[in-house]
Amino acid sequence: MAEDWVVKRSADGEPVLRYVPGEREGRPWADLLEVLDASADAAGYIRAELPGWVVSGPPALGQELVAHGARVLRHAHTFRRDLRADPPPADWAGTPLREGLRAVPCDRAPEEVFEAWRAAFAPGHVDHYPVSDAESLTERLTPLLEGKVIGPVLPSSLLAVDAEDRVVAGLILTDRDGLPWVADVFRHPERGYRGLGADLLRRTLGDAAARGHADVTLVVSEGNPARRVYESLGFLLQETSLTVVVPDAAQAV
Repeated sequence: MAEDWVVKRSADGEPVLRYVPGEREGRPWADLLEVLDASADAAGYIRAELPGWVVSGPPALGQELVAHGARVLRHAHTFRRDLRADPPPADWAGTPLREGLRAVPCDRAPEEVFEAWRAAFAPGHVDHYPVSDAESLTERLTPLLEGKVIGPVLPSSLLAVDAEDRVVAGLILTDRDGLPWVADVFRHPERGYRGLGADLLRRTLGDAAARGHADVTLVVSEGNPARRVYESLGFLLQETSLTVVVPDAAQAV
């Protein structure tokens, strides 16, 4: 993936850290932050130079920022599934869904997808978005499906619908700067079909491999039991990061 790195330097011109710029939660975002000078007070530098920013970087750095008033947004692990060195079985692309379900393209209106998607991340879930349903639909799901959050939704994405044509689960695979990226895997918990998420993953991985993709990447939050499913399907840990909101200068402690 091509990244446009920003390098921040000390007063004497020495590089201190670098990051990929972006926007998150309506704030400027220093993503994939790396400390370039091990002897520098990186946390102090960030508090002084990036007040009010969202920062994603090594957990130890994030915890140091938290000790000085930063707020945790997400503690997450990045996993990658190599589709060439370890190709999925040929029959994964046609993995059958549970009785009464059928797979359809992920091209339905956000309103049709919303109920199952929102229920999958209900209060108590580590990835729950604590706003109203209306805000969750307009601020999260709709932009995601329109390709405005990570990137365009890829054809290997799919939805599972029941006999009444209701969406009960889905997998949204997006194009993140040329790399297939699993944005969400979700299942309506009240509709049953336990294990359906793994079936959708097999089907998507098989289809992605058949389309010539080299790998698929995803991020799972710390404490999400879905991590075991990803590991069982061949996803390997790449890195761990902690995302925090740096206090504004007036809030720093």
